[in-house]
Amino acid sequence: QIGDGEGSEPLTAYQLMQRLRVEWATIMKFTKKSLFQSEIFYLLNLVLYITFFLLYYSPLSLYKISYCSSTLFKLGKVAYSHESYQHAFLWFFKSLQKLQATKEENSDTYKKLLLEYLSSSAYEFGHVPLAVYCARLDLTVYKGKLSQHTKTPDIFTLSETSTSTYEALCRGEELNMKSRRRRQLSCRYSTGGGNPRLMYAPVKEEEVWDDPPIMTYHDVFSEAEIEQLKNLSRPGVSTALHVWLKDEDAPVVSSVSQRLSDITGLGMESAESLQVLNYGVGGHFSPHYDTVVRKNLKSIMFPSPLQLSDVSYGGSTVFPEIGASVKPQKGSVVMWYNLLRNGQGDWRSLHGGCPVYQGSKWVAVKWVHERGQEFRRQCSLSETE
Repeated sequence: QIGDGEGSEPLTAYQLMQRLRVEWATIMKFTKKSLFQSEIFYLLNLVLYITFFLLYYSPLSLYKISYCSSTLFKLGKVAYSHESYQHAFLWFFKSLQKLQATKEENSDTYKKLLLEYLSSSAYEFGHVPLAVYCARLDLTVYKGKLSQHTKTPDIFTLSETSTSTYEALCRGEELNMKSRRRRQLSCRYSTGGGNPRLMYAPVKEEEVWDDPPIMTYHDVFSEAEIEQLKNLSRPGVSTALHVWLKDEDAPVVSSVSQRLSDITGLGMESAESLQVLNYGVGGHFSPHYDTVVRKNLKSIMFPSPLQLSDVSYGGSTVFPEIGASVKPQKGSVVMWYNLLRNGQGDWRSLHGGCPVYQGSKWVAVKWVHERGQEFRRQCSLSETE
């Protein structure tokens, strides 16, 4: 777990994990944690993913890479081992720039190794002329390919094929929403369709996307309630990625369920327990569908992520199929439907959690199943809706 403090910034987290892996090797020989090395490698991979955004994501340009050539070279090797050759080349290139600028470690052996990795990364990516230029020592491997080479991709600019819509949204790029359409979105005070508990205390409703509807409800839960939920969850998330809280565990948990029911108009009888998750630096959730069809279990119709913390950078919930993005805001709830009214999965509900670039992210999710909602969210007259 990399959370607040020294591990809250990606490059600092990388150095921390490097010390754990190298400088504490003697101590770790006496432990019996067989998964230690694989855990470190996994974390290094996550840190690599985030630090890539530090290089090319403009809101984070205040971070200046000031690490030595060998550190940048190690980051490139992690990307290379995962066959992410374009990212590897960019890190090796940064390492070479640092080497030439500072004259550090400027031995022929080190420079030769760096050039070999540069040429190999460029070749694997498909940039054969650059591979030939970097190879220096053995051009015969690549010269035969030059005659067959027709098109040279730009290795310095991420193309649509090398980065998905998910990654573009996580970098803060706005997609698919024209200004005229955006002006039609609105904010309002909502009573949840006339719920008595909300008549004198309506909630702040923001329309994030119109079709399919994605809503954010602001200031739904108080600071005290959020801290209670986090305190209840901390013992569990210290040893696992998430923890489940039942309504009977504490009054605040049942209060969360009741308030979500008031806002959505849905019943909580078939809903699952409240799931609380904590993401440190690099924590993310790849694009996925929540709809599940199992024997004796209906599909998950409605998730409701409750944001238990603000995030310095990153951590947004994004919808790659439609181009929507929702930034985490403490005390807010994001709501959308995974299913159409006819019970079929809505392909537009594909969503993912962006990596946490700095800080940590706390979120609680209430999973509401289709069963029991037949008279609350009724089918329409159209078979396709």
